[in-house]
Amino acid sequence: MFNLKAVLPLAAALFLSVAEAHATVRTETGLTESAAGKSETYRLNVPTEKEIATTQIRLVVPAGVVISRFQVTPGFTRTVKKDASGLVTEVVWKGRVAPMEYARFFFQAKNPAVAGEVVWKIYQTYSDGSVVAWDDTNPAEGPASRTTVK
Repeated sequence: MFNLKAVLPLAAALFLSVAEAHATVRTETGLTESAAGKSETYRLNVPTEKEIATTQIRLVVPAGVVISRFQVTPGFTRTVKKDASGLVTEVVWKGRVAPMEYARFFFQAKNPAVAGEVVWKIYQTYSDGSVVAWDDTNPAEGPASRTTVK
């Protein structure tokens, strides 16, 4: 006989992990909120959701977020675009994330000085050249990741 009280939390965790199976940016500890002006370590989590490999991930850095450094991600090359003042505006990681795998990319950044919502736009390219836009272009299929800055 099984214990329903023990099974429900496990089932809820499994459901949440499936429901959240898209590219997301969270704090290093997995939170969706952080303090205004705080330096934070963020993680970009990218699962491969197709039967072919992910080959590129592009992150558009939200206005007001200042990226200072990146953690090395073995097997990936990273390029950055900067604006005229030297701030990182876009990051592209190239490598391979096979079907049924995911990759995490860590970076340090300073949050905007004022409270509000930070919207992370992520573009995931697959080996066939198709791109999944996690940018709210179609929120039902490709929601952008958000961080609440308090």
